[in-house]
Amino acid sequence: MITTNYLIIGSGVAGLTFAIKIAERFPDKKITIITKANEDESNTKYAQGGIAVVTDQTEDSYQKHIDDTLICGDGLCDVEVVKMVVTEGPKRLKELISWGAKFDKTSKGNFDLGKEGGHSQNRVVHHKDQTGYEIERAILEQVHQKENITVLNHYFAIDLITQNNSCFGAYALHEKTNEVFTFQADFTVLATGGIGHLYGHTTNPVIATGDGIAIAFRANAKIKEMEFIQFHPTALYESSPGSKFLISEAVRGFGAYLRTKKGHRFMMDYDERGDLASRDIVSQSINLELKKSEDDCVYLDCTHLDLDRFIKHFPMIYERCKSIGIDIAKDWIPVVPAQHYLCGGITVDKNGKTSIKDLFACGECSQTGLHGANRLASNSLLEALVYSDKIYEYLATNSIKKNTFNGILTEWKNTDKPEIQFNYLVKIKKELQFLMRENAGIVRFESDLPKAKEQLSNWQNEIQEICNTHQISVALYELLNMITIGSLIVQHSIERKDNRGGFMKVNH
Repeated sequence: MITTNYLIIGSGVAGLTFAIKIAERFPDKKITIITKANEDESNTKYAQGGIAVVTDQTEDSYQKHIDDTLICGDGLCDVEVVKMVVTEGPKRLKELISWGAKFDKTSKGNFDLGKEGGHSQNRVVHHKDQTGYEIERAILEQVHQKENITVLNHYFAIDLITQNNSCFGAYALHEKTNEVFTFQADFTVLATGGIGHLYGHTTNPVIATGDGIAIAFRANAKIKEMEFIQFHPTALYESSPGSKFLISEAVRGFGAYLRTKKGHRFMMDYDERGDLASRDIVSQSINLELKKSEDDCVYLDCTHLDLDRFIKHFPMIYERCKSIGIDIAKDWIPVVPAQHYLCGGITVDKNGKTSIKDLFACGECSQTGLHGANRLASNSLLEALVYSDKIYEYLATNSIKKNTFNGILTEWKNTDKPEIQFNYLVKIKKELQFLMRENAGIVRFESDLPKAKEQLSNWQNEIQEICNTHQISVALYELLNMITIGSLIVQHSIERKDNRGGFMKVNH
């Protein structure tokens, strides 16, 4: 058994910033971070666009950022949460800079602010097109300097340890030895990111399988608004499945046009904001255009843009296109929508508290009320920074009476059972991804959802039984978690009666 004061599950911006702050405040306390891959592998690392923050009060204002967020959230945002997150943005940005994160500046030394879909002003602070990577680099460096933080790579959280609606830590499988470890903690923070690989076509890395939400659900935590899935409108189109390369929205903010194969600039047919409409509208519009034309993709036209400026702003995108034979000075970039972000998740209050005592959640796995029915571009890193700070403030300033665990913690035995065939898990996973794309994607059909629910229920029973009778593995539990998440998405989609933001359901 490993005992710690604070157990953090996940090593993206949300989990790491909380770890740094709590470690500095309580140098005698032990902080343990477990992460299922390498410590730098998270959704944070792949965030291209940046952080939406009001830094220029002459052109911009908190109120404008609040209004843009509320419009995008389509009537379902928590207004107080939106105000809190937006107004705390500058403080959190300053903190990142003090930790060594570098952001692009103009020749005059001001932030080089980008503009993305749904924003009325230029307010996106960025580091070229690799903002997430730069933030992850800087905060990991800080984490390594703290003697009271231990980072354990390749530990996969299987289940939370709960009793009488209180959390006492988690069980985690060490990927290399297949041994299950018991982590007993005073406080547990879920910062496990998104669900992308449930859909197969996604901008998320392969680790994004909804694990934190699934283990919270199994522990009876409240989960909310899982139907609101954000599809990024412009992922690089490649015929193979798996993680997709993201073409940042900032490229359209920079002046790129969306076109059909025949060259038609179709976005003005759907929204007066044209190419800079919010993500849900652009994704739904592309989806409808592709259904009409039966083409595989639409195109992003950058040929009219200043090439040198483009390369300076988007070096990674330029190089990736070049590597597959696309010359952006002459060629259009083929793009399709891909799953990008989950707006729902584990319900938390303004302090990041879940419905289970001593269990907290922040980042993409949480549902704070900020995003409502659709997330405004570049608000996710902002939310993660603000909520990791809120959890820290709450735990640092409140004396919280700890419940005691009655009885003996179960030690898992994982060696005396047969192994499950890996090929079988791969087969079910592929079928699951196809089912989710077809039945719970950008546009959902009322008649398909009950059938999807039934299939998911059958898989759930099947995989649960295998978990009971076979050796557990990361692949097996990831699949169980993905099926659990799929069931939540489908159930919440059945229950939602009105189309809002990123959710569209039609009778067909």
